[in-house]
Amino acid sequence: MKRLSILFLLAAACSSGGGTTTPAPLPGHGAISISVVPNPVIAQPVSGDTYSFPMDLAVRETGGRPVTISRVSVNVFALGGIRVYDESYDAARMRTAGYPTNVAANGELRYHFAPKQSVPNEAVFSGVTAELRVEGADDTGTPVAAQTSVTVRR
Repeated sequence: MKRLSILFLLAAACSSGGGTTTPAPLPGHGAISISVVPNPVIAQPVSGDTYSFPMDLAVRETGGRPVTISRVSVNVFALGGIRVYDESYDAARMRTAGYPTNVAANGELRYHFAPKQSVPNEAVFSGVTAELRVEGADDTGTPVAAQTSVTVRR
């Protein structure tokens, strides 16, 4: 669970931008949208250069069919597009960490995180972009995916 929290910490602590990209659902099939709440994530000082990044990742089913999440991934970019970090978690790894992977038709999952991380250089709070992507399939096997970016502020 700690490694999954670190995944979302990196996305929150090192990101800018905003907005969700979801392809138009196929008629009669599931679809998802994702968001990070709050956006921007507000870094909370804990002590010294340690910050907490409280946030929720909300996954909403918007097509009217149950969806099973198969993968959550993050890519962090710096200096105008150089990838500095990427990680991916499959459904088994998420379940092992205690996170559900099934979203009911028109339902929502919320994953809460409040990871703590040392940030020795406050310049990290700007100029870096992170993209979160959630992938899965509806109950007919039709693939679904959504992607979003978040902002962090101190």
